Amino acid sequence: MSRRKLAAGNWKMNKTPSETRAFIEQMKPLVADTESEVLFCVPAIDIVPAVEAAKGSNIEIGAENMYFEDKGAFTGEISAKMIVDAGATHVIIGHSERRDIFGECNQMINKKVLKALEAGLVPVICCGESLEQREQGITVDWIRMQIKIALQGVTAQQVAGSVIAYEPIWAIGTGKTATTEQAQEVCGAIRVLVEELYGKDTAEAVRILYGGSVNPGNAAELFAQPDIDGGLVGGASLKPEFEVIAKA
Repeated sequence: MSRRKLAAGNWKMNKTPSETRAFIEQMKPLVADTESEVLFCVPAIDIVPAVEAAKGSNIEIGAENMYFEDKGAFTGEISAKMIVDAGATHVIIGHSERRDIFGECNQMINKKVLKALEAGLVPVICCGESLEQREQGITVDWIRMQIKIALQGVTAQQVAGSVIAYEPIWAIGTGKTATTEQAQEVCGAIRVLVEELYGKDTAEAVRILYGGSVNPGNAAELFAQPDIDGGLVGGASLKPEFEVIAKA
């Protein structure tokens, strides 16, 4: 089975609504002929202008986070239904910054994954280890635990349509990138785990991204690996150079 590559941008807390419109208008012709799927996950306030600006193009829009309830007294949160109604198709869940800064645990991430799938969103499920964990030799064990808990109660069909993003925490925004071998080793281990849990067909279908200081210079080599199906890109997704990554 050939998996379509996915070039996904995680804007984090960047770009105002007006900057969002301008940037997407700028990007539309640059990525119009790319074979890979192009996705920008944007701050909640930017979802509507991003969707409007991307209309008629091959750019998809996602959210960076969501809560696992449909509505209620959860000040500052947004629901899966809100994201869908705004026109977005994907949502990032369990990014290391959500885990580290905002205290999200594996069980909360599982609830979010289930709610996203229920609403018809494609979850981009993040996992990753710290430098300390890598040095302790527990990277694969740690990643397997994160993914196993995130996928509790998720069906094989749902997993096949989902995205898993491996981002070593020590490589996010630091300029350090995992070597191609390190990135492929962990993404390969994730595919092995999915096969253990759901079988070969599901493992062959699920797309696994690498993230962590992906840039135009290293994208092609990373994306050429057998188990890396694209990238979850931070800083470089805020610039027109993202075109080079999308075409890699």
